[in-house]
Amino acid sequence: MKATNNADKTSLHPRNPHRSRYDFEQLITDCSELKKHVAINEHGIETIDFSNPEAVKALNKALLIHYYDIQNWDIPKDYLCPPIPGRADYIHYLADLLATTNNGVVPEGEAVLGLDIGVGANCIYPILGNAAYGWSFVGTDIDEEAIENCSKIIEANPKLIDVISLQQQTESRFIFKNIITPEDKFTFTICNPPFHSSSEEANKSAVRKVTNLNPKANRKAAPVLNFGGHNAELWCDGGEIGFITQMIYESAKYPMQCLWFTTLVSKRENLSSIYKTLNKVNASIVKTIDMAQGQKTSRIVAWSFLTEAQQAKWKLSES
Repeated sequence: MKATNNADKTSLHPRNPHRSRYDFEQLITDCSELKKHVAINEHGIETIDFSNPEAVKALNKALLIHYYDIQNWDIPKDYLCPPIPGRADYIHYLADLLATTNNGVVPEGEAVLGLDIGVGANCIYPILGNAAYGWSFVGTDIDEEAIENCSKIIEANPKLIDVISLQQQTESRFIFKNIITPEDKFTFTICNPPFHSSSEEANKSAVRKVTNLNPKANRKAAPVLNFGGHNAELWCDGGEIGFITQMIYESAKYPMQCLWFTTLVSKRENLSSIYKTLNKVNASIVKTIDMAQGQKTSRIVAWSFLTEAQQAKWKLSES
């Protein structure tokens, strides 16, 4: 009798294709390198060791092949390997947000242009957004190697070539400056900001995370991050709140050039400060969208400097 797979993830967005249990038999058929990482745990459940970065990367490759027709995807060692179900949730909730300014209809097609702040080496938000809704993207990052790897992913998957462009942010203290030009109009920005305020804080968090995933791990050994993460991906001066505050102040310089600015906010305690800053810059509309992935909860904060009447005139389709 075949072991039962992971439980259904019913807390994910209704359109998220990863709500169902992982069909490891099918995923291994799609990506053979996953096979060596799949085993039956003490509860009789077929799964992988989520504390093993190679296992997580192999699962990602399989998911991208099976659900998104991305046949060639890889990331360099020590770069962030994102949990795809959670990243897909952001995309689907963002689609719902855009529908609020499009007569309740989720807009699809390349006319919807997203700006991914901190695209990383994995290029995951542009891949998911294009696969799910046909959106086009500009991906930015301060890390040259990350941009180069995204370029390799795009070139290895020809369907992405015309819908994802990349731009390196050459001044690390800025977010939108040097990126948004006077003629640009973005439908939305998307961002998973650095969570920690120092490398020490990031390392402590990694130890806790890996210990929770694998209690038998050697706590004295250097942590091996299951999802990886380069310095710029994990921490920055001021941590999450510092980064988002900077983003909000900069966004106010481009009020008519973006329909919705959005960011992931992991720490609920940062919300009150974020709302105060948005009030200072006179954001017209502010929305908070709660998300839940298993035991983890997070949220998207979205803001616009356009009135509802101005938003209604924004072009969200080719026609």
